[in-house]
Parts: sequence; C-alpha cells; structure tokens
Amino acid sequence: SDKTGTLTKNEMTVRTIVTPSGRVDLTGTGYTPAGDMVLHATESPVSDPVLIEEVRRTLLGGALANNAVLEERDGVWAILGDPTEAALVVAARKIGLGPDELEQRFRRIGEVPFSSDRKLMSTIQTDVESTDTVAVIAKGAPDVLLARCTHERVGDEIVPLSDARRNVILAGVEGLGAEALRTLGIAYRRIAEEHFDTADEALEHELIFVGMVGIIDPPRPEAQAAVVTAQQAGIRVIMITGDHPVTAATIAAELGIVAPGTAAITGAQLEQMGDDALLATVRAHSIYARVSPEHKLRIVQALRADGHVVAMTGDGVNDAPALKQADIGVAMGITGTDVSKEAADMILTDDNFATIVAAVEEGRSIFDNIRKFLRYLISSNIGEVLTMFLGVLLATFIGLVSEQGEFFIVPLLATQILWINLLTDAAPALAVGVDPVDPTVMKRAPRLRTDRVINREMWLSFALTGSVMAVVTLAVMDFALPGGMVPGDQDMVFARTLAFTTLVFCQLFNVFNSRSDYASAFRYLFSNWLLWAAVALSAALQVAVVYVPFLNQAFGTRPIGLQDWVVCIAMASLVLWVDEIKKFALRSTGYADRRRHQRFQPQLPARQ
Repeated sequence: SDKTGTLTKNEMTVRTIVTPSGRVDLTGTGYTPAGDMVLHATESPVSDPVLIEEVRRTLLGGALANNAVLEERDGVWAILGDPTEAALVVAARKIGLGPDELEQRFRRIGEVPFSSDRKLMSTIQTDVESTDTVAVIAKGAPDVLLARCTHERVGDEIVPLSDARRNVILAGVEGLGAEALRTLGIAYRRIAEEHFDTADEALEHELIFVGMVGIIDPPRPEAQAAVVTAQQAGIRVIMITGDHPVTAATIAAELGIVAPGTAAITGAQLEQMGDDALLATVRAHSIYARVSPEHKLRIVQALRADGHVVAMTGDGVNDAPALKQADIGVAMGITGTDVSKEAADMILTDDNFATIVAAVEEGRSIFDNIRKFLRYLISSNIGEVLTMFLGVLLATFIGLVSEQGEFFIVPLLATQILWINLLTDAAPALAVGVDPVDPTVMKRAPRLRTDRVINREMWLSFALTGSVMAVVTLAVMDFALPGGMVPGDQDMVFARTLAFTTLVFCQLFNVFNSRSDYASAFRYLFSNWLLWAAVALSAALQVAVVYVPFLNQAFGTRPIGLQDWVVCIAMASLVLWVDEIKKFALRSTGYADRRRHQRFQPQLPARQ
C-alpha cells in the first residue's frame, strides 16, 4: 500500500522547524493559518532574533518553492495542490508570510518540477532586494538536498558546510523521522539572471542550506485496526513510501505493520538487487522507503512471481505501470490522477485503507453466502433425489406397494416435489443468502485461485445430508404403511403426507446446517431474523397444504394429528443432529482449524 492518504490522513501540518541556531515548534493543526512559534520542548515564546530570522528564512523558502494555494471559503480554509506543499504555505502564513508579502518582494520566473528520481523541486524568483541576481529556491529530501549544498546560512553569515556539520543535520533528520515526522530541507543560491536555465542540472548545485521542517501526517485512526484485521485474515500489508526510512519505519511500527525497531528497505538498496535477491527481500520485508515508481513495479512483479495475489494502491501518473501489473490495481478516488484511475481495476473513493479491508470482508461474506445458498439447495435436492430413487428401489421393503397395478410407485407425487422446490425451499434459500457477516470471516485463510466454489468436502457433506433426509423420510413412510419393515396401518395418502411433511422439515432444519462448514448451527442462531421468518412461512405453508381441503386435493395430502406432527418433526431433526455430530468431530480433532488456516501464517509484526 502507498502510505500517504491511505494509511495516513494526508492532512499535513508543519510541526517543527530546525535551523542552525535551534529548533522551534509551530502550534495549530490542519489548514487554518493560526498558530504560534514556540521553543521546542519548553513551549515558551521564541525571543532569539537570530533564531526567529532563520525560521522565517526557512519558511519563506518553503512558501516560494511551492505550487499549493490556500483559500478561505465560507470561513473554512481549503487547499488547492499537494498537501505537503500546502503545509508549508500554512506554516508561512502563521508567521506573517502570506501571498501579499511574498508578491511584494518576489516574482517567479521559472521552475524545475519535482521528480521522484531527483526528490527535489525548485523555483527561480526575482527579488526586489537584489536586482542583479535571481534566487534559486530548492526544497526536497534533506539527505538529497544536503548532497547538493556547499554552504549553510547561519544568521546573516554564509559559512562552508563541513562534513561534521552535515552529519549533525543528517542525525537530526533521523531524529525527526523517529518522531514520525516527514522531513523537507530548504536551500537556495543566487545566480546572475541571464545565466539561469531550468534545463541546466547545475542549477540545483552549490546550494546554501537554511533549515528543514518536520511535517506530521497522522495515521488514520482506523488504519491500525484495519492492518490488524488484514493480518488476521492472512493478508500481508506492505507499506511503500517516498519518506525517509526512519520516518517510514516509525509509522509502520505505529500501525502494526512491522515490529518496533524494524528497518526499512530503501530504493537505493533495491537498485542494487537482482531478481533473486529482490524475491528474497519481498518475502522477508514489509516496509520500503525512498522508492520510485520503478521500484514499486519491481516489488509487485516479485510478489506475483512468488505466487501472491497482489493488490497495489497508487495515485500518480508514474504509478500506472505498477497498478496495471498488480492483480488488483487500486487508484485513489480523491487524490488519484486520471491516468492512475484508468490503469486501475478499482477506485477507492475515500482514499482510506480501512475501506479496502472492509471491501475484503464484504467480498468474503458474499462468497460465504453464495456457498450457504448452494449448500442448502444442493444438499436438499440430493435429499429429494435419493428419497425418490431409494423409495422406488426399496419399495417392497418399506411397504410401498402398488394398489392399482402400476409397474412402480413413487414415495412422493410430482406436485409435492414441486411444492417443496418452488414454495417451501424458496424463502429459506433467499434468507440464508443474505446472512449477516460471520464474525470469523476475517480470521480465515485466503482462498487459492484454484479453489472451487463447491469442493470435494462439500460434495461429501451433501451426500451425507441427502442420505439422512432420504432415510428419515422413507422411515416415516415405512412406519405408516402396512407390509414394511415396521408394519403400520395407514393408507398411501396418509403415509405420503407424513413423508412429504418430514422431508419439508428436514430441509427447514438443513437450512441451519448450511450456515457453516464447521461451526455449530446453534452459534449465532438468532442473528438472522429473516431466516426465522422464512422458516416460519415455509412451516405455515406446509400446515396449509396438510389442512386446507382444496390443497389436499391438489397435492394428494390429508390432515394428520398432533402426534404425527411430533413424529415428523422429531425424525426430520435428525438431519440437524447428525450434522452437529459431524461438525463436533471435525472441531474436536482439529480438522476444522487446520482447514480454516491451511496455507495461512498470520502476518503479525516480527522484527526483520
């Protein structure tokens, strides 16, 4: 997952400014340009004029090397442009550097746009205070920017930037990263106006470093819980960002993606890796920093080569190849470019990682309900088929003998089978198809691409359930008819009514079996009121077909007594109890747990 905006709020706020003379913090959050400048840690007002001037110079540079616009609309401050740049504009406004102040002194005459390779962005400005030169204002990753700096501005003096001082600044970058702050360095140089060329790479060299800012992009409150849920579901979360490695590692640990102290793999390290080394790396590491779109593409390719189903988020034009390469490319609906949306398979309308996890849960629930629907209908239909087949095959053993010289006689009439399929089965089947989400749905192993909707285990379960239905239905018929294994004294119409009713209630009990492969039917028994309503409706229809005269004539039934109802329902309940015994055995032997977690190792944070 791309970090910014999906795992974090993408609501940047400059929290701290570090200059050669010290560190100050800015109060206030969001895009409202209201806040104070206070000394770091003490929160006391800043009184050192040198430090104040250095902070102003740093934020001035951040506001000039910038394309974001801050606007007030109906009393609410909003931004146009990149949130990181907007944070710099807001910070500058807090200390009195608004657009009017900037325009009075500076005028932009050129720009070197940001690129993921350079990790820098520069603007060229004329300055009314220096008519014979123009200012090149650069901002970017501090480590990259420092490599292009030869001097540092300390107060009003420009001094050489020594290696020792450079190391101190880089250590400060690490410290800010450990506070989960994104860092941006600010530098400048002056050149003769006639000599500048935005295509000249030397334009961003021999810079004078003035300071750096620490920007907070707080994690989304729901992101940590979403990461944990994804890991429990067997979904490995990998964070890819352009941030400093320490910042990336800190945020990843805060979100629970990796354990505290885990180091990030950088784009520079990825550059040195061959395909085999990259494959080993993506198996072991879940956080990548300072990466380019090309690195994202290689990571996706390596994961797919390792057999994973890969979903990749992205928002930029350069993310399009990785989005296209992934099994599921996810473009950002708010911050995403048209190119990224075109390349993606799915658009995340709220740019929120938790929404992806919720979509996975919804998808798994839908798949579960499809299987419940099929489990119920197929097992019930197998029960009907076996009842008819075994009834004909074993007719003489159960007393099912023709009274009018027919070649063979069936246990149930065609109209009775139609009644079961079209009326009695329909409502429970629809109700189980909208069963609520199973609380354990995100604690199971992901399915393989090759997994079937109906697997071998389900077919065996169908056969068992169908066989029980057939046996109990024919047993009730045998009890009623004379000449069977248990001789009765009733006629064929009465026996068929009993068998018909028994088979209907077998299927009503079976609908509760169908809600899970392994869990007891009594777990969350009352979680679906629609199912109970459907069962009640089907039972009422069966009562009607037994007692309403014109239905008696149409479906070949006759009224039965209370004792007969008890026998039919008790025998039909064996479908439930046999399945409960089977599920209990599977749970007790550990088979159910092994099946749920097959091919699944929870991707919980571990030191890498």
